[in-house]
Amino acid sequence: MRYICNTLKMLGWLIVMAPASGALKAHEFWIDPLAFQLPVDAPLVADIRVGQDFSGAAYAYYPPQFRRFDLITSQGTQPVLGRPGDRPALNVTPSTTGLIVAVHVTDDMTLTYKDWAKFKAFVTHKDFAWATDDHLGRGLPETGFKERYSRYAKSLLAVGNGAGHDREVGLVTELVALTNPFTDDIRNGMLLRVFYKGAPRAAAQVELFEKTEDGKVQITFHRTDETGHVRVPVQRGRRYLADAVVMRPLDAATSDGAVWESLWASLTFAVPN
Repeated sequence: MRYICNTLKMLGWLIVMAPASGALKAHEFWIDPLAFQLPVDAPLVADIRVGQDFSGAAYAYYPPQFRRFDLITSQGTQPVLGRPGDRPALNVTPSTTGLIVAVHVTDDMTLTYKDWAKFKAFVTHKDFAWATDDHLGRGLPETGFKERYSRYAKSLLAVGNGAGHDREVGLVTELVALTNPFTDDIRNGMLLRVFYKGAPRAAAQVELFEKTEDGKVQITFHRTDETGHVRVPVQRGRRYLADAVVMRPLDAATSDGAVWESLWASLTFAVPN
């Protein structure tokens, strides 16, 4: 009987994990709130999604797959607590009002490239065309090699008036909004800053996904200046996903066989009507 119970429990975990483990091999990773603006005492509800073109599958709350899941408020840091398998992954009532920043950091994962063309397409799309020469220059094979990756997602939410500001929260790489889309003048766009290991990233590509109320998505590319700042155009009544990726070579002998590592920073927000 104990064996049967343990087996059923394991099957339950596998069911919880199935959407996540497959989807995480896709591209962008983001926090997707049901609503970005909420009245006081309303719960914050958001999915964690992976996919492409600002559309993708949601996966469950599952602590073994993330290193950090927090809400940053004016009163400090509040961990997001839930039960394994909960969907949506975020469903809590905050204890304060103003601007709240949701933060989710995944654990390390790996994928194996079986097609050299897919690797070339990925690094070219994310502005790392140099990686193909580096790869071949290190004498690495064109197939059967591993990439390690992790995701660093943030989202801006407004409870009540939404007053407050985003800030660095100690992620390896992160996007910080220097404009509050709920309270600031956005006629000149949203000012963002990209960081890596606590330092501003100069000349970093930022991919911006804009979604209209009817679900249409437009994608534009932008680049940070020498201080890591970038101003992106926004419009009222739209949802946004900003994405910036770090790509760095690894020594397979010291990284469980992975020869590349990608670190994905994302930030979601909405500009209210």
